[in-house]
Amino acid sequence: MSIKLINIGFGNIVAANRIIAIVSPESAPIKRIIQDARDRGMLIDATYGRRTRAVVIADSDHIILSAVQPETVSQRLVDDE
Repeated sequence: MSIKLINIGFGNIVAANRIIAIVSPESAPIKRIIQDARDRGMLIDATYGRRTRAVVIADSDHIILSAVQPETVSQRLVDDE
């Protein structure tokens, strides 16, 4: 069994089978999800200080912030398969 990995920018990689959703951080509900994850210690910031452009929601309740566009991450997911 091989694990498929997706590059979410700047050399950061996430296991593709653990991804539930890839969303934009613009809406208020997503901003609340990010703040809640930060409060619970479940937020992973992989932006390297850049603007957050994609929010990856994992099945382990982790929220991962990425500086790459959601379309780019999803295209990498599709291309990898």
